[in-house]
Amino acid sequence: MTAEAYWTVGPGQGQIRQTPLHPPGPGEVLVRTLCSGISRGTETLVHRHAVPESVRPLMRAPFQEGDLPGPVKYGYLSVGVVEEGPDELRGRRVFSLHPHQTRYVVPATAVVPVPDDVPSERALLAGAVETAVNALWDAGPRLGDRVAVVGLGMIGASVATLLTGFPLARLQVVDTDPSRQELADRLGLELVTPETAAGDCDVVVHCSASEAGLATALRLAGEEAEVVELSWYGTDAPRAPLGEAFHARRLTLRGSQVGAVSAARRARRTTTDRLRTALDALRDPRFDALLSGTSDFADLPETMDAIASGRRPALCHVIRYPEES
Repeated sequence: MTAEAYWTVGPGQGQIRQTPLHPPGPGEVLVRTLCSGISRGTETLVHRHAVPESVRPLMRAPFQEGDLPGPVKYGYLSVGVVEEGPDELRGRRVFSLHPHQTRYVVPATAVVPVPDDVPSERALLAGAVETAVNALWDAGPRLGDRVAVVGLGMIGASVATLLTGFPLARLQVVDTDPSRQELADRLGLELVTPETAAGDCDVVVHCSASEAGLATALRLAGEEAEVVELSWYGTDAPRAPLGEAFHARRLTLRGSQVGAVSAARRARRTTTDRLRTALDALRDPRFDALLSGTSDFADLPETMDAIASGRRPALCHVIRYPEES
């Protein structure tokens, strides 16, 4: 039994290769892929062989084959149907953190069923929404809070969309790109510029991955407020304005990342629980606004290069698979 898988084989070069599959054993599932998603930021770095050596172990995907920079089989947004496995999973749609591949065998514990009322393509956003869930467990917004989200990329949009379900006094999304207005409108969010954003926030979530955005986030935080940092800078060392009134206002700057469940929930939630929470949240059709294009699996090498070079803009780009792969 074989499958086809996408590999990054050189800087700016992708290739579809045959890969052997072993029959699923006890406690394993065979999944036929329906669609997968390109996570633009991370996979662009992998495609360009631009992942810094010092962070390659941290960047390793759960079912990655090969080592960064490459050749490497990389990716972590996949939805498929269980063809073989335990009775309770057979025939069900599932989400898995698997690279782009037509079929794969993984432990049954590595897949999470997709709710019946969540479309397969929208379910690909579970990785981004899971990150957002963890960030909000870290941030702990409260009734009547004033909240700002700085940066309306895929992660910032996921955080802000979840926040619309909280009983907040104010929610603003801050971005310097006026073209984000359409996305904000589709998500029902108030988009403002750094210059017009309201300050004295109780919680600020920073997602812009820019030095200027971090400075804006700290400026918008009210006295004794918290800034939750979701941006990943790689080996860059952004300057943070920790002088001036940072200490006098007793601000807190907290890092948040999805590798571990937030300490606020770790005793009572597993990573699987967190992923189920994300999939449940994806019942909201507004998240479709984050799906920014579709291509066929056979065209994945060209598609990846177009996204990495900026010729094709993308938030989460969907890869479709043949019905009988």
